[in-house]
Amino acid sequence: MKYEPVIGLEIHAELATATKMFCSCRVVDTTQSAPNTTVCPVCAGMPGTLPVVNRKAVEYGIKVALALECTVQHSSIFARKNYFYPDLPKGYQISQYEYPLAIHGRLVVDTSEGQHTIRVTRVHLEEDTGKLTHIHNGGEDYSLVDLNRAGVPLLEIVSEPDMHSIEDVRGYATGLRAIVRELGVNSGDMEKGVIRFEANVSLRPAGSEVLGTRVEIKNLNSFRAMERAILFEIERQSKLLDAGQAIQQETLGWDEPNQTTYSQRSKEEAHDYRYFPEPDLPPLVVEADWVESIRASLPELPWAKALRFVQSFGLLPAEASMLVYEREIARFFEETAGHLKTVAPRTAAVWLTGEVFAWMNQTGTPLSEIKITPHQFAALLEEIQSGKINQNTGKSVLSEMLKTGQSADQIIQSKGLAQVSDTEFIAELVGKVLNDYPDELNSFRAGKTTLANWLFGQAMKAAGGKANPAILRSELEKRLKQPPE
Repeated sequence: MKYEPVIGLEIHAELATATKMFCSCRVVDTTQSAPNTTVCPVCAGMPGTLPVVNRKAVEYGIKVALALECTVQHSSIFARKNYFYPDLPKGYQISQYEYPLAIHGRLVVDTSEGQHTIRVTRVHLEEDTGKLTHIHNGGEDYSLVDLNRAGVPLLEIVSEPDMHSIEDVRGYATGLRAIVRELGVNSGDMEKGVIRFEANVSLRPAGSEVLGTRVEIKNLNSFRAMERAILFEIERQSKLLDAGQAIQQETLGWDEPNQTTYSQRSKEEAHDYRYFPEPDLPPLVVEADWVESIRASLPELPWAKALRFVQSFGLLPAEASMLVYEREIARFFEETAGHLKTVAPRTAAVWLTGEVFAWMNQTGTPLSEIKITPHQFAALLEEIQSGKINQNTGKSVLSEMLKTGQSADQIIQSKGLAQVSDTEFIAELVGKVLNDYPDELNSFRAGKTTLANWLFGQAMKAAGGKANPAILRSELEKRLKQPPE
């Protein structure tokens, strides 16, 4: 490549607390609740109100910071970030700037070129804004403000510009999402906007260490939008540089329908927000004992679980990464592995990430709602391993299990799907197929050896897919080697 992309991410994750960051208003699902029903004078920004820090939000922030190997600051300071927008009722956002909750962490991601360490600059707490709904009705344009989300605890995780490809970006973003889900501090439901991305993108000549002029793409609410926006910017900036034009530092939005970025405003610097310490909040002091007790309570993190799956179950790193992406998937796999007797755990991983994932994608069904249990899934794999049914029949049985919740044995018995291994029956079947297709048999003997697979398919079809494929292939090969009568 002529240019090297330099990418950093700012990830905003709403914390799954019961109440808001600085008041006792309930945190609600803004996609399901009536607008402006969980608002009080504090989160509505009324004069004379005082904020109080939510201890659970601080605990959740520390959990994420520790999971990212950050140094948790003994003392951090809340500041006012001043800007004026209809969804910001106070006219400023309480955030952290010079003295954040935690600093200097990292997240190691797996890529096709090996492991890549992405440095984490800072993790800090702030409050979310409200939500605007823009209405276009009969030529009349206006916006509606919902303050249910205003004041919801928000954790901002800022990376260093250590990413240079979409693979890096995807690995970092999905890895971080897996961590907050595993910790139970965020649902990871991107359709509800509980995680949002902002990407800083610049280009520099390949081999150079000098950073180019960056742009910031705001409020990307899906992995697909994030990836497409970054790719669009890389292409747009490349064309400008090739034409000898300068990149303008600015804030961009992403137009999903038109798949393009658009300018929102010239890029603000810190002084544009006129940060100053929040006068109504003292420094946030966290004691070392509390931090260590939180560290001791951390669950097994996704990267550690993936390593254990590789070492304990013989999985490939890519397979393990797919399984630990969602907590429910990792649990389902591990419980399945515990029920297996003769089947290798890796076989279960292949079926789960292949057939089950494909069915989930086609039907839009999350794993938490599928009708089979890990014990039933393991039993199906044992039936295939024992030779009672073959692989193709196993796929059909699995599909029926996922639809109905019936066990593999029930479906095999009710539909008569048990595999036929009777050698005499299979020998007669092969003989009949060869008699039915004399032209193809002669072509095979004349040198068209690929017809062996075709004849195998015809024999399997004649058996209704139930013949033991190993026995069938062995019998067919034996017959094909015999001289013509």
